[in-house]
Amino acid sequence: MKILSMLAVALSLSASGAAAADNRVVLVTLDGLRWQEVFRGADPVVAEDPTFVEDRKAVKAAYLDPADRKAALTPFLHEVVAKQGVLIGDRDHGSCARVTNDQWFSYPGYNEILTGRPDPAIKSNDPTPNANVTVLEWLNRQPAFKGKVMAFTSWNVFPAIINSARSGVPVDDGMTTPKPRNAFEAALGRMQAQTPRIWPTVRFDVFTHNYALEALKRDKPKVVYISYGETDDFAHEGHYGLTLDAARRTDGFLRELWTTLQADKAYAGKTTLIVTTDHGRGAGVKQGDWKGHGKGLWPNSDETWIAVIGPGVKAGVSKTSECAGADQVAATALTALGVDWRAFDAKAGAPLDIFKAPAN
Repeated sequence: MKILSMLAVALSLSASGAAAADNRVVLVTLDGLRWQEVFRGADPVVAEDPTFVEDRKAVKAAYLDPADRKAALTPFLHEVVAKQGVLIGDRDHGSCARVTNDQWFSYPGYNEILTGRPDPAIKSNDPTPNANVTVLEWLNRQPAFKGKVMAFTSWNVFPAIINSARSGVPVDDGMTTPKPRNAFEAALGRMQAQTPRIWPTVRFDVFTHNYALEALKRDKPKVVYISYGETDDFAHEGHYGLTLDAARRTDGFLRELWTTLQADKAYAGKTTLIVTTDHGRGAGVKQGDWKGHGKGLWPNSDETWIAVIGPGVKAGVSKTSECAGADQVAATALTALGVDWRAFDAKAGAPLDIFKAPAN
């Protein structure tokens, strides 16, 4: 029986490898962007508060005056993904997504997204090398994906979260300027080096985005992880107007990513884009609750959202039978690749029920 079981696993992996040969995944996270902003748009109470918004006139014109506030803030998510793919987490209309870890902040959230399960031992954002194997590391060990997995992040803790030293997955986190391989990257590196840092551990997302975009065009990786950070950092500082600007700017990055993928024959028609967040934010009634997150401090900051668009995704799905979990993202990515997620971790969260039935 043991031999038969091992044979079954081997056959499953072999079949998965064949199915995954042409499939690609781009996984993106927007740090700490609330579902409330994604599905309601700008909060009028916060957006009109001079404590949090310096240029209220500009914010009002951009985000409050439009008839559809959510589309004004994140047009790509609503005009493209919600219609051609799935957008889960609108709690006002019976849709739900959340993290399943008990911390509700970044390292535990990213570990859950990338490994398919929460780890109760992770209780800080310290850059401790992750003892857990992420889906990126596991894929990088498979022959079909070896050397074709890359990560681009704005936060400098990601080399530890992905454990790049052990996993072999290259992580461009912006703390050092990578060696340029063309004139564009040389210019990008100069600008990154010459740009002041607001935050000591986070670079501006424009650099993360453009390094990732250039790698997609040049290197054609099969799996790419991109983590944008400004939506969290501006929020922590209480700059609501800048947080809204960051959300809209990042939505534009997503549109550019998707447009680039669809224009490239290596990716068009075989790439799934998955977008989510590592945690929510406070939703209390006290002034400034939206700035923070964490269990025991900011209620409801476990509430998140998930967006998926790709060739095998059922369009228009907005609800799941149970509240969708961040622990389901890894298995969802593997399913999109055509890989049996149980070969990675049978105890990970199961894939989201968003895929079309296989053709007979």
